[in-house]
Amino acid sequence: MTVQGTADPRFEPVANAFADVVAVQSGSGASVAVWHSGAWVVDLWGGFADADRTRPWTADSIAMVYSVTKPFAAMGALLLADRGRIDLDAPIATYWPEMKARTTVRQVLAHASGHVALDRPVGEEAFYDWDLMCRLLAEQEPSWEPGTAIGESALFYGHLVGEVVRRVDGRSLGRFLRDEVCGPLGLDFHVGLGDAELARVVELTGFGADFLRGAVDATDLYRRALADPPGVVDPAVVNGERWRRAEIPAVNGHGTARSVAGLYVALHKGLLLSESMHAQATAAAASGTDLVMGDERAWGLGFVVDPDGWGMGGLGGSLGWWSEVGQYAFGFVTGEIGDYDRGERLENAVRACLGLPPIP
Repeated sequence: MTVQGTADPRFEPVANAFADVVAVQSGSGASVAVWHSGAWVVDLWGGFADADRTRPWTADSIAMVYSVTKPFAAMGALLLADRGRIDLDAPIATYWPEMKARTTVRQVLAHASGHVALDRPVGEEAFYDWDLMCRLLAEQEPSWEPGTAIGESALFYGHLVGEVVRRVDGRSLGRFLRDEVCGPLGLDFHVGLGDAELARVVELTGFGADFLRGAVDATDLYRRALADPPGVVDPAVVNGERWRRAEIPAVNGHGTARSVAGLYVALHKGLLLSESMHAQATAAAASGTDLVMGDERAWGLGFVVDPDGWGMGGLGGSLGWWSEVGQYAFGFVTGEIGDYDRGERLENAVRACLGLPPIP
């Protein structure tokens, strides 16, 4: 399948690298977008939108990006905080009285609240019942004392943030994003799909034995965090209409590469947050060994931060990133889930075009 879209001649190596990535994906395809110096210098897509390889990936194909959704989810609380409606350092119970854990909104945003796993197993149905999931989280004892450690809230981040937004604003997080973020900015990114979006969704592929082994080859807490409720790595679940229509804002955002990168462009331009709130969101709020992921990292308020910049990757290989060093926004969305090598290869091609060293 031929790669389509546009790339500035200076970034031809990125286009070549992307063509190579698409050529070896045996299932569905991918898209990549790069913004630099006030312009979109790369906006490409290619491959297929289904496992049978009968539907081409088009300019408006959208795919689920797993945890790349989390920075979008964080925008709900950050915008309301900017407007004086949420105090980030207030106990979350200020807005959600049923929440038993003594954690603050800021700790939730920085993955420091300890809400990473449930003590009792629940069924897949919990994903589709917002109130049920929030009751479970409100009653759940955190895995550590809030604020004393960090660990990615893999499945629950969107419910924790989203319920605060709902209690304060009255809108669901998906609706809030449509009204306040993605709609006004023209970002083709959605949490909870309608009929029009369902017609454009890419089927996720690549759920083979090797990937599934890798998906749980981390800490015991990671395995627990990913397994309950079940289904997040089951293609029959995540490719189902019920999943796509639901709001599961930690993982089930669907969008294009340009929409992913577009969030970072908007933040860079100051179109979403005040200068002060932007600085808080993109600076390290909590750091150390991530007890879920098992690596050393620093969390901002919704973003992973490092010396190069800030952003978020998703299970399966999708990525959104802002490079402070290179002053570029990068979005990679893949329908064939796998490792992060593809996104890293493409971003390093961008960096080479800009005369920057490879990703640190």
